[in-house]
Amino acid sequence: MAFAAVTSSTSMSTSFSSFEQTKVSQLGLYQPLDRAQSLSTVINVSRKRVAVKPLNAQPKRNDSVVVAASTVLSPGEIAEVVEKVEVEVEDYEKLAKDLENASPLEIMDKALEKFGNDIAIAFSGAEDVALIEYAHLTGRPFRVFSLDTGRLNPETYQLFDAVEKQYGIHIEYMFPDAVEVQALVRTKGLFSFYEDGHQECCRVRKVRPLRRALKGLRAWVTGQRKDQSPGTRSEIPVVQVDPVFEGLEGGPGSLVKWNPVANVQGTDIWKFLRAMNVPVNSLHAQGYISIGCEPCTRPVLPGQHEREGRWWWEDATAKECGLHKGNIKEENVNGNGTGAVKANGEATVTDIFNSQHVVSLSRQGIENLIKLEDRKETWLVVLYAPWCQFCQAMEGSYMELAEKLAGTGVKVAKFQADGDQKAFAQKELQLGSFPTILFYPKHSSRAVKYPSEKRDVESLLAFVNALR
Repeated sequence: MAFAAVTSSTSMSTSFSSFEQTKVSQLGLYQPLDRAQSLSTVINVSRKRVAVKPLNAQPKRNDSVVVAASTVLSPGEIAEVVEKVEVEVEDYEKLAKDLENASPLEIMDKALEKFGNDIAIAFSGAEDVALIEYAHLTGRPFRVFSLDTGRLNPETYQLFDAVEKQYGIHIEYMFPDAVEVQALVRTKGLFSFYEDGHQECCRVRKVRPLRRALKGLRAWVTGQRKDQSPGTRSEIPVVQVDPVFEGLEGGPGSLVKWNPVANVQGTDIWKFLRAMNVPVNSLHAQGYISIGCEPCTRPVLPGQHEREGRWWWEDATAKECGLHKGNIKEENVNGNGTGAVKANGEATVTDIFNSQHVVSLSRQGIENLIKLEDRKETWLVVLYAPWCQFCQAMEGSYMELAEKLAGTGVKVAKFQADGDQKAFAQKELQLGSFPTILFYPKHSSRAVKYPSEKRDVESLLAFVNALR
C-alpha cells in the first residue's frame, strides 16, 4: 500500500530510502515501491485509496502532499499535485443498504475489490471456512488471519492445517502476549473465568491480539450472522464502520467491518459447506456448533440455541468475547435488562415461574430466609432473570418440580436477582450466573448451591431428595 502521496508531513525532499520505511502492515508482506517509479505513478496509486468515513464526517480534500522523489518540485508543480489528489470517501451506511439483498459472494467480491491487500478474513476454525470459500470463488487474492489463544481444541488446529492445504494459503496467526498470559495464570489460575467471568481471559488471549492484527489493516471480514445470537447480533449490517477497533491509519472510523453472511441462516451455511465439499471442524459432528476455546465450549442439546454452548455458566444476553462487543447494548452489558429477548430482538417484560406452587420472594423475604439458623421447613430457591433464555428453558421443569414437592415439606421459591438486586445476590446468595438454584435445609444456616447444568425434573428432584 503506497502512502507517500498523502501524508501530513511538510517535508518536500523525502528520499526513497525514507519512503520505504513507511508504516508497514502488521499482517502479511510489505512490498516497497520500486526506485524507478515516477511521481505520476505514486499520485495515481494514491488517488485509488478509499478512505473510511468517520461517523458524521463530511468528504474533504487532503491538504498536503509529500513528494516521493529525489528531486524537489517547484511550488507551482506542487500546487498542481495538491489540486489533483483527492481521497474518495465512502458512505458505508448507504453501501450496507445497497448490499442488503446481495449474495455473500457479491459482498465478498466488493470487499476484496475495495481493499485489496489491506483486508483480511478472521478465521475462527468453525463455519468461517465458508468465508474462505467465498473469497476463493471470487478469484481475487485474499488474506486470512486467526487468533491462537493457546486454549483451542486439537480438532481446531487440525482444521487450520487442512484449510491451508485446501486453498494453498498461509494463515497469519496472532498470539497473546506471553507476559500477560503468565501474569493472569499465576495470579488467578488456569480457570478463573468460571468464577469471575470470561471477559478478562478473553481480553488477554483474544481481544488484544486482535487489536494488534487490525492495526495493520483497513478492513476485516467476519462470519457474524444475525441468527447466531438474537440478543447481540440481530441488527448487524453486511458492512459497517467498525464501532470498536482502529485500523491502519488510527482513530475512530479508520476500520471497516464486513459481515458477508449476516443475512444467511446457519442451516444455509451448512448446505453451502456440504455442497462445496470443504474441510470443517470435526467437533461439529460431536454436537459442537459454535466453537471457541476448549474450556469455554461444549456441545449443545437438541433444541438449544448454538450460542448456549459458549460460556454456558454466564448470563445469556452477553454471549460475546469482546471481538464484537460493539454488538452488545448497554443494558445487556450491565445485566440490568428486565425483559426477555425474542428472536426478532423485541423486548418483553413478562415474568416467569408463575405458579401457585412457587413462592415469589421479595428482597426482604429472602433476607429473612438466609438469616434463619433453625428453619422449620426446607426451601429450594431459584435466582433468575426473566430475560435469561436459560431461565426460560427450565421454567417448565421447575414448575413441575414445585407441583411434585407440594405438601412434602419443601417450599419452592423464586427470587428475581437481576437489575438492582444483582450485586446483593452475587455477594450474599452465591449468584454466579442465571439461573442459580439454592437449597436451604432445615436446622442449617448454610445454603447448598445446585452444581449441575442439568435442570430437568428428575435431576432437580434427585438433588432435593439427596439433601432433605
